[in-house]
Amino acid sequence: MSSDTEQVPASAPEAAAAVLDALNATDSNGTEALNVTAKFVATPEGTALAYGSLVFMALLPIFFGALRSVSCSKSKNTSDMPETITSRDAARFPIIASCTLFGLYLFFKVFSQEYINLLLSVYFFGLGVLALSHTMSPLMSRIFPESFPNKQYQLLFTQGSGESKEEIVNYEFDTKNLVCLLISSVVGVWYLLKKHWIANNLFGLAFALNGVELLHLNNVSTGCILLGGLFVYDVFWVFGTNVMVTVAKSFEAPIKLVFPQDLLEKGLEASNFAMLGLGDIVIPGIFIALLLRFDVSLKKNSRTYFYSSFLAYIFGLGLTIFVMHTFKHAQPALLYLVPACVGFPVVVALFKGELTEMFRYEETPPEHATETKEETESEKKDQ
Repeated sequence: MSSDTEQVPASAPEAAAAVLDALNATDSNGTEALNVTAKFVATPEGTALAYGSLVFMALLPIFFGALRSVSCSKSKNTSDMPETITSRDAARFPIIASCTLFGLYLFFKVFSQEYINLLLSVYFFGLGVLALSHTMSPLMSRIFPESFPNKQYQLLFTQGSGESKEEIVNYEFDTKNLVCLLISSVVGVWYLLKKHWIANNLFGLAFALNGVELLHLNNVSTGCILLGGLFVYDVFWVFGTNVMVTVAKSFEAPIKLVFPQDLLEKGLEASNFAMLGLGDIVIPGIFIALLLRFDVSLKKNSRTYFYSSFLAYIFGLGLTIFVMHTFKHAQPALLYLVPACVGFPVVVALFKGELTEMFRYEETPPEHATETKEETESEKKDQ
């Protein structure tokens, strides 16, 4: 998390690594003041409003993304199927993320920052429109009246023919989804033209919620490996080098949440922002979502581990803000979030005598994926 004085221009595990690494590249990890020539002194009220708003915005995608991840894990629609992260993926994730970060660093050193950010803006425009549309879809389903003419559509891509035919994409959508896509496109054009901080946050929240919902850890051990590796990654690239700071200065994309500290003075045209990178939301968020699914698997009508980890996240983020405000220096938020989000649930599990059960919990694959595996094994036996 950081306080900034610059005008902010408002899947497979490898692919996820590139995105999540970009999320981390502009978060609290390295975003010190990007423009030290125009020092801005925020009022206590403005600072409290900015940080309070960032904490609130960070909690939204974690809470609702975790809830949606429960139903997502049972979905039969390929567009809603989660991407499962295994222990092997988690172990190599920090390495892939480090290579991606250093690659971005070299790109910004060699090529023109203006052209790179132009390409990034177009790329994240497309991603943002799809992410926001997917986020809005359940809400729109409740808003539209039953009399609304809602036609069903299916986008199907296959490979091969006959018995060897294989589905590549099977996406089902309806008229309500098209309305969501239209609204999201309007927000996208607004962001592309104005880079306004509100449009930036709408895309950022959509990215974070989709990340928590669709990126699934297969068990608690994998979550500990992932968070532990990124804990080291975070601290090294922030305190050990200037790579993270350089990329953070150069990267212009809606992969951070921002809130103006001078909102009370300048209104919506405020330009002095406090920031929180989406990596500090998505990475702990997918672990918290896993614990919610573990709660559901216990069938005890209790959400003990979810709420304990959720409160731990609030504590860790609050501690990050406190340390940053005390020492006047940007902090790697995962330094505080990882011990809190892992430690609190483990202590609760020890107290309840369910630690072994928690670490033995294994994610159940989507129903249709299980059926496909069973059919494949049956065919092999028949042969």
